[in-house]
Amino acid sequence: MKIVISPDAFKGSLSAEEATKALSNGVKKVFPHAEIIRLPVADGGEGTLDALISSTGGTIETVSVRDPLGRVIDAHLGVLGDGETAVIEMAQASGLMLLTKKELDPMKASTYGTGQLILHALDQGYRKLIIGLGGSATNDGGAGLLEALGVKFKAAGWPLEMNGTTLSVFDEIDISKLDKRLLEADIRIASDVENPFVGEQGASVIFGPQKGANPEMVLDLDEGLEHFADETESVTGVRLHELHGAGAAGGSAGALIAYCGARLESGIGVVLEAIDFAKHLSTADLILTGEGKTDRQTLAGKALMGIAKLAKAEGVPVLVISGTIDESARQELLGWFSELHALDDGEKSLAELMANAASLLEDQTSVVLQNRK
Repeated sequence: MKIVISPDAFKGSLSAEEATKALSNGVKKVFPHAEIIRLPVADGGEGTLDALISSTGGTIETVSVRDPLGRVIDAHLGVLGDGETAVIEMAQASGLMLLTKKELDPMKASTYGTGQLILHALDQGYRKLIIGLGGSATNDGGAGLLEALGVKFKAAGWPLEMNGTTLSVFDEIDISKLDKRLLEADIRIASDVENPFVGEQGASVIFGPQKGANPEMVLDLDEGLEHFADETESVTGVRLHELHGAGAAGGSAGALIAYCGARLESGIGVVLEAIDFAKHLSTADLILTGEGKTDRQTLAGKALMGIAKLAKAEGVPVLVISGTIDESARQELLGWFSELHALDDGEKSLAELMANAASLLEDQTSVVLQNRK
């Protein structure tokens, strides 16, 4: 028997790698001689770097960069097992996880550190880049990362340091020093955010509040992004304003598209291709996956849905073992997944479930597989 194990993270309790280990241990209890293929996944957000490195046997490098508030920190950059593709996770340099709640301020936060990671990848000779945009603390339209790559934003001829505040201040974008190696690079953005750059569904209005923006800041940030988009269109010819997905990571997707020639792709699609998921399906008997909560958002294109679509085309059953299952979505979910199981049995508190997630997942896996024998 060949079983592919490909969970996403159980947010707050297990990384995708930890969930993979727990599922594997559960399988071994029932099928000790089964061939187990471990391919943890992610959808472009936090955890994408670790999942890709784990699944491809890649390596991780440590790079000194600026955090969202300009402090020097160590961030990770991944290299896939192919030795040719660099993986950059925006959360590593510009993420919410790097700031305390009191420090959240998208008017001051910059994506400069993410640009430094891109620059390091180019310096090391990598010309294939995967950039995951989830979990950012920024709303600077990616202007900060462009700064690190050589773009100058000026006001009355003087260069500015870019953040949410200075988006509305600059009057010139000088791209003469933009790193020419970007022209040689194949840059794929892994993101499932569909929001445009500006407007009622744009980056500032929808995501600004979770990054610390009050209503007044949201208006200022949206105006700043509109100014950035206007100037970008005049410089590059690319119109970001209503562009589908350009609002990801506070508009950083838009900057990467307009100035770096990046392609915006489904997060889970990029991950599944990078880990060569499809090649294992033709000989797989079963796929085990899971996440913290499986619900209608899963159906909207999260990691498990990407797995289900590929598996359905090959006729391979997919069993889901998640922290919780939204019962109101069960019938819709069963259109894609063969079985749905939850660690939450209604008797344990959330704290208990999260604290004991690994052992619960291992035990539940063995029960589920025993019942299929």
